[in-house]
Amino acid sequence: MSVEIAADPPDTSGAARAEPVRADEVDATVLAAEALLSKRFGARVELADPQDLGGSGRSTVLRVKVAATPFSLPRNLVVKRYGQQDAAQPRDSWVREAVSYQLFTALVAEDRMCPELFAHDSGSRLLVMEDLGRAPTLAGKLHGDDSRAAEAALLSWARSLGRLHASTAGREPDFDALLRRQSAPQDKDPLATDGPRAIAELPALLREVFDVDTPDHVAEFAGSAVALLDASRHRAFSPSDSCPDNNLITTRGVRFLDFEGGCVRNMMFDAAFLTVPFPSCWCAFALPRGMTEAMLAAWRAEVRVMWPDLDDDAVLLPKLLRAQVFWIWLTTWQFLTVPDHAELSSVGPHEQPVPADVLIARWADLAKAADAAHEAGVAEHAVNVVAALTARFGQRTLPLYPAFAEG
Repeated sequence: MSVEIAADPPDTSGAARAEPVRADEVDATVLAAEALLSKRFGARVELADPQDLGGSGRSTVLRVKVAATPFSLPRNLVVKRYGQQDAAQPRDSWVREAVSYQLFTALVAEDRMCPELFAHDSGSRLLVMEDLGRAPTLAGKLHGDDSRAAEAALLSWARSLGRLHASTAGREPDFDALLRRQSAPQDKDPLATDGPRAIAELPALLREVFDVDTPDHVAEFAGSAVALLDASRHRAFSPSDSCPDNNLITTRGVRFLDFEGGCVRNMMFDAAFLTVPFPSCWCAFALPRGMTEAMLAAWRAEVRVMWPDLDDDAVLLPKLLRAQVFWIWLTTWQFLTVPDHAELSSVGPHEQPVPADVLIARWADLAKAADAAHEAGVAEHAVNVVAALTARFGQRTLPLYPAFAEG
């Protein structure tokens, strides 16, 4: 399976665009891109044959042909234009994405693990990027029928995530300098918006909805996970939403897409994607036994170059457990505060798991991880939550990704 590059990721806010983009929006986006490129290069650039790549309720994404230019430009480009709503979120998303692509475009080619940015404009909220063509996504591999290809893709993605972290170590000042040129978001890290609130409010919700008490020491442990947001060590660039649909498997390696939440943060929040897995989305099925350990080892082999201390389990695993707690508490809070659970699932071509199945599996995995880390209170609390969820939704099992399913 293959998808079009730069199509927006699944939108868990319910804003995914189900209908094709309107003709007037296509025309306006093409005209804006022509004006931006002509201003950028100092001579007229003409674009033609726009193709709708999907987009979302937030943005229009097109592939365009470079029809006329006096400069050496690629034959095709991708244009992404954000909506002009007055709400702050689309503006913050544009700023984070523009700054993220600027950061990577300034790196040497071998460290640029995303499309190259050719031009951007804050007034029209426009990005003009390299077109990487057609290539399978990690999601396509996981929903295919080749288990070996899916396993290879997961390990390649884990290694690439480690390389992305290692290549952006120490670049937070550069990222911040680029942010200062824009109208920077109030919170550089999008997790800082809902994360602390979720950690604070979840115990009361668990008590109210499931009659599950959260001991003080467990709440304090979850609170220590919030401290990772401000931790000064182990910081690197994060795509923020590295779900399978946002990772392209190319001949040059994995390329990361969608930096609407791009930021520099403690990379344990990304490392938890290897162990939860994919905690920022509700489209995640289960992985076969031993896969998460292999992925973590692949990531670790790359980041240990910059952070040798992460070779020590006594350093890595406690931090990783806190990030795991953070994500699971955050997504449980989302589950309990979104009235219609169908809104949690994304609009896309692949089969979606039942949100309750995802949640039960995450708490069950947390119980095992906490027990292995000798955090008995956290493990017991997770077991109690699993029991309450099972009593409410029935005895359920999260299926494996289709590529790993038998028969």
